[in-house]
Amino acid sequence: MATTTLMAIAAHPGDAVFSMGGAVAQHVRNGGKGVFLSLTLGEKGAPAGITAEQYGETQRAASMKAAKVLGAEFELLTYPDAEIPLRDQAALAVCDVIRKHQADIVITHWSGSWHKDHQHCHLLVRDAVFYASLKTMNRQDPPHGVRKLFYADNWEDAENFKPDTYLDITDVFDKFLAAGGAYPMWRGETGFRYNDYYSSLAVMRGCLSGFKHAVALMSDMSERITRLRTL
Repeated sequence: MATTTLMAIAAHPGDAVFSMGGAVAQHVRNGGKGVFLSLTLGEKGAPAGITAEQYGETQRAASMKAAKVLGAEFELLTYPDAEIPLRDQAALAVCDVIRKHQADIVITHWSGSWHKDHQHCHLLVRDAVFYASLKTMNRQDPPHGVRKLFYADNWEDAENFKPDTYLDITDVFDKFLAAGGAYPMWRGETGFRYNDYYSSLAVMRGCLSGFKHAVALMSDMSERITRLRTL
């Protein structure tokens, strides 16, 4: 059986690991390939006393460390934090990474977010998935069709988020926590207690799904159709 690739695409490195890292960890544990893609370094979330440039390099180092913990790869684009452009050029850049890694499954932000970067990432990924599959879209790598698109359970993207898929991450839960711990912000150093939120969320989603720890995902609307001749 061929190895399948799961790609987690987020606006910021923390979003990629905190809300999608559990799914990546589980996929890698089951023999698949995991790839993170962040569109920015999240540098403008720097705490007091640290410049955006310094914080960006901290984020870069943390991302490489987190990926290593999970046995995955981490790709970073160079758009300025809080300024991700909603343009075809950006969608094509994401398309190129999808084709490069031949992503079979993609997880990204849900659109119901108050965060501009998250909203733009959602739309760019949808376009990128479309572009990646087009045989007439000539890029460096050949066309590749993504098999499944999911949206992540992110505290900043909660409006109308309706999970329909629960993934058991019990066996990789500790590894997921260790990957999150690579980031200073995981421990609440930028104000929000990501560690407490996402570790508790995994327990809550586990309660709802019958697992000890789980992540919830939302399928793309276009993929919720079941075609049957008889029941």
